[in-house]
Amino acid sequence: MAVTDIVKLTGLRGIIAQKMSESLAKTAQLSFFCDVDVTALIQAREAWKAAGVKIGYEDLIAKTISYVMRDFPAFNGVETPAGIELHEEVHVGCAIALPGALVAPAIANVERLALPDIAATRQDLVARAKLGKLTIAELTGATVTITNLGLTRVEHFTPILTYPQQAIIGLGRIAPKPWVDVDEQTVVVRPVMGLSLTVDHRTIDGGPAGDFLGALAQALESAAGLTPQE
Repeated sequence: MAVTDIVKLTGLRGIIAQKMSESLAKTAQLSFFCDVDVTALIQAREAWKAAGVKIGYEDLIAKTISYVMRDFPAFNGVETPAGIELHEEVHVGCAIALPGALVAPAIANVERLALPDIAATRQDLVARAKLGKLTIAELTGATVTITNLGLTRVEHFTPILTYPQQAIIGLGRIAPKPWVDVDEQTVVVRPVMGLSLTVDHRTIDGGPAGDFLGALAQALESAAGLTPQE
């Protein structure tokens, strides 16, 4: 068997490998999946575009997560030696793929930020991530993380927790699919996004995880609080 190359787990890649192994070793990870009709989410994004503001799906979803966390505080926590610290502030980590590496810096206090500010902050984090200029506080400050594979053909996946966080949300691609309309009889074609959730099953049970994912899906489908007029 011919060996073409040897990839060494050193430097940043080595740190990532260590963190991934630590996450799986210290937690009991369980994943859940559902589909979301993102018609209203797309309309909200287009409304911002018409208003001259560039808003990404991750920005809209980060803001929605902050709304949902009001009813699900157990999902906005980090493990410490003393136990699980539950946070009032929602610091959403956004996974950014770099050559040979993956980082997830935090957008701090998403619950307080307007959508244009969330978008501007995320764009700044992406730009500085490419330059290697993120701070330790940004790289370690998230209380929940979003990871996005929407530009691929992946619809659902099992994201690995960013330990010591308790939850991570995976975004799959948006594609047209048959969808049963609100009358429960008519089948229509809608833009549908795959949504994935991984939690630490030591602290979060399946029932609450299902409720959280359902609440997040419903909030995304309504897109309440996500348009320029709201």
